[in-house]
Amino acid sequence: MRELDDAPQDSGVQACIALGANLGDALATLQAAERALSELPGTTLLAVSPIYRTAPIDATGPDYLNGVALVRTSLDAHGLLRHLQAIEQRHGRQRSTRNAPRTLDLDLLLYGDQAMHGDDLTVPHPRMHERAFVLRPLLDVAPSIRIPGLGPASDWLPRVADQRIERLNP
Repeated sequence: MRELDDAPQDSGVQACIALGANLGDALATLQAAERALSELPGTTLLAVSPIYRTAPIDATGPDYLNGVALVRTSLDAHGLLRHLQAIEQRHGRQRSTRNAPRTLDLDLLLYGDQAMHGDDLTVPHPRMHERAFVLRPLLDVAPSIRIPGLGPASDWLPRVADQRIERLNP
């Protein structure tokens, strides 16, 4: 995990973003996405998890590379989502079918302790507690984090122990 100790502690909301890719040079794409997150307006990149190789869940295609970024942002949740989708688009993201292989997937997992449900955004992410590829890297950057309405994220990790996940970097 890369900690950004000298990052200013500006005002805003702490948000967690899942990063995933399984097409093209997935590692280079995730690294570029990390740089793009660090350049978002009103946003400070606080930490980035190690990268994990994981099997697709409810999907076909090659293994994914996954991680989680922790940010502090003054953007509202919908504004942050729009920026995440713009980063995906710059990396050739196609939205052909649900769970299709992708060049880049950026999911807003948590936005502070808020819970919201809408046509374009649901926070906390509705399946995050069912996915090892989300929980393991999330706990790397925020070991005591709680999922609104579900409790400590760490309580959910044993329930996904059967999902293949392999840490790639220290």
